[in-house]
Amino acid sequence: MRTQIIVLSCLKYMERQPPMAAQLIETSPIAENVFVAEKLREVADLLDQQAAAQFRVRAYREAANYVATLPDPIRTVYQIQGGRGLEDLPTIGVSIAAAIAELLDTGALGVLDRLRGSLDPEKLFQTVPMIGPTLARAIHDELHIDTLEALEAAAVDGRLKSVKGMGQRRVDSIRHSLNDLLARRRPSGPRKGTAEPSIADILAVDQEYRSAADALPAIKPRRFNETGNRRIPILHTERGQWQFTALYSNSASAHQYGRTRDWVVIYFERDGHAEGQATVITQHGGALDGRRIVRGREKFCAEFYGV
Repeated sequence: MRTQIIVLSCLKYMERQPPMAAQLIETSPIAENVFVAEKLREVADLLDQQAAAQFRVRAYREAANYVATLPDPIRTVYQIQGGRGLEDLPTIGVSIAAAIAELLDTGALGVLDRLRGSLDPEKLFQTVPMIGPTLARAIHDELHIDTLEALEAAAVDGRLKSVKGMGQRRVDSIRHSLNDLLARRRPSGPRKGTAEPSIADILAVDQEYRSAADALPAIKPRRFNETGNRRIPILHTERGQWQFTALYSNSASAHQYGRTRDWVVIYFERDGHAEGQATVITQHGGALDGRRIVRGREKFCAEFYGV
């Protein structure tokens, strides 16, 4: 009887789920657990291959093993308790809970695509109402962001309005759409305040990455790689409580302006905080000319360099 109730609860949500997720639920009430576990295990394997810290590899493997052995659908926890319910499960913290929520909502996982070299932010942004191909490309190229969470942050702090073709009404509409799309991924209770690494740490990771690029593991991007020969070095490193992943930008603008070995995208996270990202570039012109800076944080970079 309990299993029947769980299945009926899941089926009520099938129309709102991606085709793959709906298929899995229809096949078996716990088949989706296996799907989620497999994706988490793939992340662990790729992190291991790319020389990430073993505690990160273990975290994903332990979460995968736990989800694979759950007797009830993990989707039920997510539907009833949201992101906080996932975070409260054994072996699953904020970052992995967000990954599971993304899988349950979309059937895809951004961090996995990034590690594989198959990330396509422009396609992702087009899932948001009022964002077509041209605008999606402009957002990615001008703001250097890759996730819906980062897009929502840009809508809130005013950066999105600076993109050509954006008015306040469209920004508000996109913000509301993102709020609806991401609402269930957020925890139900209060969270720790937002935080970012220091400028010093971000620039140090940028320096470490560019200095070691030739010796690092590399991914083969699917975008802008018609021959299949192009490789992008990838670095996983830690500073204090922060974990970082760094790789050269593979955006259309980076290719257009010949900056594919200059612009570095850095993803960061730490326990209790969702993932964030920054882009480091060489500044051309002005008081910071020739220096490495974090886009959008020029004021703090000026303070860091004392100019």
